[in-house]
Amino acid sequence: MVNKLVLEQYDIKQEEIERELEEIVGSDSLEKIEAVFDTSIKNFDLGTILKGRILGVIGNNVILDTGYKSEGIVPLSEFASHEEVEVGNDIEVMLESFEDDTGLIQISKQKADRIRGWEKVVNKYQEGDVVTGKVVRKIKGGLLVDVGIPIFLPASQIDIKPPGEIAEYIGKEVTCKILKIDEVQQNIIVSRRKLIEEERNKQKREFLDSVEIGQVVKGEVKNIADFGAFIDLGGIDGLLHITDMSWGRISHPSEMLAIGDQVEVKILDIDAVKDKVSLGLKQKSENPWTNVGEKYPIGSKIKGQVVNIMSYGAFIKLETGIEGLVHISEMSWTRRINHPSDVVAIGDSVEAIVLNINKEKEEISLSIKQVEQNPWTNIEEKYQPGHTIKGRVRNLTNYGAFIEIDEGIDGLLHISDMSWSKKVAHPSEIIKKGEMIEVKILSVDKDKKRVSLGIKQLTGDPWKKEIPEKYHVGDIVKGKVAKMTDFGAFIDLSNGLEGLLHISEVSKEKIKKLESVLAIGQELDVKIVKIEPEARKIGLSLKGVENASVKASESQEVPPEEQPAEEATENVAEETADEVKEEDNT
Repeated sequence: MVNKLVLEQYDIKQEEIERELEEIVGSDSLEKIEAVFDTSIKNFDLGTILKGRILGVIGNNVILDTGYKSEGIVPLSEFASHEEVEVGNDIEVMLESFEDDTGLIQISKQKADRIRGWEKVVNKYQEGDVVTGKVVRKIKGGLLVDVGIPIFLPASQIDIKPPGEIAEYIGKEVTCKILKIDEVQQNIIVSRRKLIEEERNKQKREFLDSVEIGQVVKGEVKNIADFGAFIDLGGIDGLLHITDMSWGRISHPSEMLAIGDQVEVKILDIDAVKDKVSLGLKQKSENPWTNVGEKYPIGSKIKGQVVNIMSYGAFIKLETGIEGLVHISEMSWTRRINHPSDVVAIGDSVEAIVLNINKEKEEISLSIKQVEQNPWTNIEEKYQPGHTIKGRVRNLTNYGAFIEIDEGIDGLLHISDMSWSKKVAHPSEIIKKGEMIEVKILSVDKDKKRVSLGIKQLTGDPWKKEIPEKYHVGDIVKGKVAKMTDFGAFIDLSNGLEGLLHISEVSKEKIKKLESVLAIGQELDVKIVKIEPEARKIGLSLKGVENASVKASESQEVPPEEQPAEEATENVAEETADEVKEEDNT
């Protein structure tokens, strides 16, 4: 009947107690009393909350008298503090099981506290109510918040934006809204996010009702994207687009703002239906284009910095928010520019002339080349036809050579003006790139920016007297094969004078390829069959030399005076016909 632990504590023997009780009430009465105790405790269902009085503490256990024949034990760990464990204090416990092998009933203070706490919370709160409690620990999927009993705060309901490490909330007080109360499972789910959203919606409505377009408000940079920044205005986020951040050029919003920055912005537009607010930062200051015409009048010289280069030109920053474009055509008077980077680089400081201003489009046209005088302005006075000058061979082409006669000014030396007598196939036969040469100015075209030059004009034209006096039709001269083409070979006669040996004049037999009978450098005796001083051409014949040799040998064998008159006449006619044919072929 009496608990063994209590007897041990007071050093009392069980037999002594039972013997004394039998003497007082008799053995029959003692059995009846024990039966009453057994019956009374078994009238309680398991899970019943009982009242108990603290009798003492043994080790890590607290001994309770529940008013029945058997005591109960509650672990010290179920008490919130040592102040609660005081002999004589009454507490509530839950009956878990009847007497076990130790003779004790199994009870739990913690479970009783939870039941009472649950009853208290359920009686006090309903779904939708607001509760405040301390976060006690992290569990799978969220946090436990103590409001008298532990309630569940899911991770997705902690904040509007996804939280980082939710364990940071442990030990902090949070205010939440009750989403669901499950009385069967004795579980409560709450949301902190719901409260924040409701508060922000309230602030949003208050904000939209209290502000107007053009008003300057304060906010905090909440997020940054490529196209702009979102500013928390208190209950509503406004968009500050990148184009409304600065009058000047910026590549990314992060060049001006960082998350967490406190900024003052101007309200540009409000969409109450979609709850959208457009913000501006640059609009807080005056648009620099307002008086751009007065600051940068057309024709004035300005200084600026190259801030961007495109294939069509370079952008020059005049001041914050104002940039001008130097088109590629306005970079040099004389140079042929393939790309603006050939002239300027980003960061360069340059001078330019203002050509035009379009205030509506916020465009300024600039010119770098017009800072200096156009060298073509007085080109006709400086370089007159007939004058001899020196220049550097800057470039060679198939049709001629460009000769730099002044800084940025090139003259064209055409291939036809390189030699009076030689057939020039490429300028490299006469001149080399980079060398200094003497040339004569043939013509100057200021409007087309062209200067024509010549080398052959430095000497007299040999075709006017020298060549006609030295060479005659019918002469047999020596020459060397200089070059060959499909239609014939050019024969170098002397001093660069070349004549054409047409393929039809090489042999009486038909020649398909000159290479089969001639070679470069080969020396030949050729007959002059045609001279055209005005066209500067000499026609040559190889087969004509053979004919002349044959006729010469025949005439030596039979003197003309011994030939019959009829035969001599025929020979002269044949020779004359051959000469005419040779000239026509040439």
